[in-house]
Amino acid sequence: TDEIDIMNLIDSLQRLDVKPPMVIRFPDVLFHRMRKLHECFVKAIDKYDYQQHFQGVFPIKCNHDPFLLEDIVEFGRQFKFGLEVGSKPELLIAISKICCNKDALLICNGYKDEIYIESALLAMRLGIKIVLVLEQIEELKLVIETSRAMNVQPIIGVRAKLSTKQNGRWAGTSGDGGKFGLDANKLIQVVHRLRKEKMLQCLQLLHFHIGSQISCISTIKDAMVEGSQIYCELVLMGASMHYIDVGGGLGIDYDGTKSPSNISINYSMQDYANHIVASLQDACIHKGIPQPVIVSESGRALASHHSVIVFDVLSVSQRMQPKLISKQESFCETILQSIDKEDYSGSIMHANTTVKEDCNPGDELLSTFREVSRTICQRNLWEAYKDAKQLKRKSQTLFKLGSLSLEHRAQMDTLYDAISFTVLEQYRESELPDELEKLKKSLAATYHINLSVFRSVPDSWAISHVFPVMPLHRLHEKPTAQATLADLTCDSDGKIEHFIGPSGEVESVLSVHHLHEGEPYYMGLFLAGVYQEVMGSAHNLFGGINVIHVRSKALNNIGKSNDSNSQEQYSFDKLVRGQTTEEVLLSVHHSGSKMIEDLQREAEEAVNKGCLSIEEAEILLANYKCNLHSYTYLTK
Repeated sequence: TDEIDIMNLIDSLQRLDVKPPMVIRFPDVLFHRMRKLHECFVKAIDKYDYQQHFQGVFPIKCNHDPFLLEDIVEFGRQFKFGLEVGSKPELLIAISKICCNKDALLICNGYKDEIYIESALLAMRLGIKIVLVLEQIEELKLVIETSRAMNVQPIIGVRAKLSTKQNGRWAGTSGDGGKFGLDANKLIQVVHRLRKEKMLQCLQLLHFHIGSQISCISTIKDAMVEGSQIYCELVLMGASMHYIDVGGGLGIDYDGTKSPSNISINYSMQDYANHIVASLQDACIHKGIPQPVIVSESGRALASHHSVIVFDVLSVSQRMQPKLISKQESFCETILQSIDKEDYSGSIMHANTTVKEDCNPGDELLSTFREVSRTICQRNLWEAYKDAKQLKRKSQTLFKLGSLSLEHRAQMDTLYDAISFTVLEQYRESELPDELEKLKKSLAATYHINLSVFRSVPDSWAISHVFPVMPLHRLHEKPTAQATLADLTCDSDGKIEHFIGPSGEVESVLSVHHLHEGEPYYMGLFLAGVYQEVMGSAHNLFGGINVIHVRSKALNNIGKSNDSNSQEQYSFDKLVRGQTTEEVLLSVHHSGSKMIEDLQREAEEAVNKGCLSIEEAEILLANYKCNLHSYTYLTK
């Protein structure tokens, strides 16, 4: 079998003193995605009798992990799979990784200066097939002058700014106001300048990109129709075109709905390949020109699935223990589908209570609150909730005026929660009204997790992206608690509060299990294999987390394996320890050795003044050094 028990894997890592949080990578899944993309294009090429081949490139910006990039180059050798870069550091990484794969492409995007261009041209002498893609018209002069000075004939590409624009989160990439690419006038200027310099034969690639996570297949079709026409026109103008780079944008289905939303797609990988091949073939046949090699820059679609972020829950905060509302569970066995507010014009608290003028305000309010709680039933649920909400506001006002004791306020908060939970219970299987949806979120428990959202899942807080999150064990138990997740940082944005529901809907709470005292509770966040690690920040100085590469022994033929335990179905191929406190501090220019020296001097002065004993000073320094060398996350 090629199945791997993640909990078994976590237990094995614990024995190696590898603690959560951690990223577990499965290179076998990465290879499967690469092979699937290649096979989809092979099928499309066969279906339409297309006269050229497909070869992909992986955008390094998606994930800079060196072992991941090595796997991509190694796995991709049989598919002529290459790399894409967008900066000088990424270029240096790519040159060192891809030099052994002469058939692969190295696509150089991004803004370029002279040293960028020099590095790329020098690497061509190693036999690497490098394409310098012009992002700005100003780069053309640099490429011409530098290549002539070095006596190297470059392969030049141009990035076109398409008028086709996708909707949604990444719409700013494309369209007339898009950040990147050359419009029609500038494309013509490039052709004329290269013809004048007798270098038009160097122009061999057209590139365009309309944004990440394209959700709708019609957008891809429109972009391909436009891009194919631009390619044909460049050929007819005399350019020695050979490649068309359709960019990235191949999306994944985060929520399982197969819909054109920001977190889903309404097409398959095969649909994607079919439309690209068909559009190109139609345009080339119509214009009577040779069909180009197809290149794509898929990153999200290839690497998202291959890793899972594993973290543990440290503690839980909740408004009220479930046992406090157990007495309400006998009300209403059937599910309440709807409550018509207008059916209940009376008020429970006015109809069923008598106000005594000499009564203490706290006692009076508490008595009314208890009456609402006591008389709640299926017929008056909505009315009871409105009364409870009004009474709670009144209790808060009285407390601020000093007319209500803290004990009274606590009792009223508990009664409000009990009434609210009872109302929500009746809607358990129904769609909640907006007001009660907010109530559901406010009553949910907060699970405090051993993770920094800013470091490991930045898209969750920055753009409210929704990732699949679920418990990794106790899966035979029905989760009966509702929770949101709060991270370790001292920041109110450090939380995850959007989740994928059972039918793909976005929920404000996650179904989880109640914690068992003394037992760890592990959760996993999935489809976060791209962008999250490279874009994460060191907020509160939480560092990079442990990263483990795991291979299935059953699929050992696709890559190297370091067989650590013959009884297991997997092997640990690579283990990269997370950053220590000292390493994180050094990244913000704090020297651990200097800090120890400063503390040692302070400790010596304290000993001389009699504030510390020598033994206490030694314990202080030992603890400080131990902390410097420890994981930045919490360990048990």
